[in-house]
Amino acid sequence: MKILAVDDDPIILELLTQFVSLTGEHELVTCLSGPEALEVAGAATKEPFDCFLFDIQMPEMDGIVLTHTIREMAMYSDTPILMLTAMSDKRYVDAAFAAGATDYVTKPFELADLKGRLGLVSGLVTARRSHTRKIFAAQSLAASALPEQPASSLELHEPISIYDVDYVIDYFAMENYVAQLSRTALFGSTTFAFTIRKIAEHHQAMSAFEFFSLVSDVSEIISDVLADHQFLMSYAGGGTFVCVTESGWSPDMPKLMDAINLALSRTELFDNAGQQLYVRVSAGDAIRMIWKPESLIMETIGMAHASAEAASERHERAMNDFWLEERRA
Repeated sequence: MKILAVDDDPIILELLTQFVSLTGEHELVTCLSGPEALEVAGAATKEPFDCFLFDIQMPEMDGIVLTHTIREMAMYSDTPILMLTAMSDKRYVDAAFAAGATDYVTKPFELADLKGRLGLVSGLVTARRSHTRKIFAAQSLAASALPEQPASSLELHEPISIYDVDYVIDYFAMENYVAQLSRTALFGSTTFAFTIRKIAEHHQAMSAFEFFSLVSDVSEIISDVLADHQFLMSYAGGGTFVCVTESGWSPDMPKLMDAINLALSRTELFDNAGQQLYVRVSAGDAIRMIWKPESLIMETIGMAHASAEAASERHERAMNDFWLEERRA
């Protein structure tokens, strides 16, 4: 991978340089400030960077602002960003992930740990290159009014990266965020999820671009409804959005589901043929994440996901039973 490391401490940059040279697996470029990094990253149009390592506390521009600015550059919208910082306070962790960080490594760090994290990122980069080609190919086809590729080119249960929606992060980043919280303290963390009803039917009937747009639109509506609370959200695939919220808030899930569905009903969503879409979500259970061992923390995310999908399935069965009773009557 081609990596750009940014830190105002020359000793850290020298340590990273020696580490990368010993592994022989990556190419490292270093910068001492955020403005310098933006200039270097922006100039690499022919061979963009595959990964970034950012410190947080830096003069001129801190690493969180740098992360947010990098994410606004189209060629780095989903490039992995690892925060490599001494700042372990939860407010920095939250701010970094909300700005677009992929992972968070606190100093002093073990080189073996960093090597493992970079290994995971390298695999992610390879997978995303293929996935990103699917998204942009679909966008190009839609823009040029050519026959569109089917949504099957985006797997139904595949997580999708959503851009430009507040507090919506990549699913890989969500896993890393929760893991980072579990290494310190989960405070008042609660996880819950929403699933788009009849998602398989939507997926079957839509082009890849239409499906991507649907997921993006629904994520924006959910984000708007949750705006008064501290949260991060990710699209986990299968029409399901997983949320982690803080500040001890215990959400009333039926009430929250009604608010989201009301917002969806007031938003006109259409497919490319101009047909209005009827989109609603089902809500699962809110699950507290405190007092659980680290090994079970990720299982709570899975439980929230499964709970929302089960709620969606129950709704569909209830609707089918209702129509069957109506016909018999």
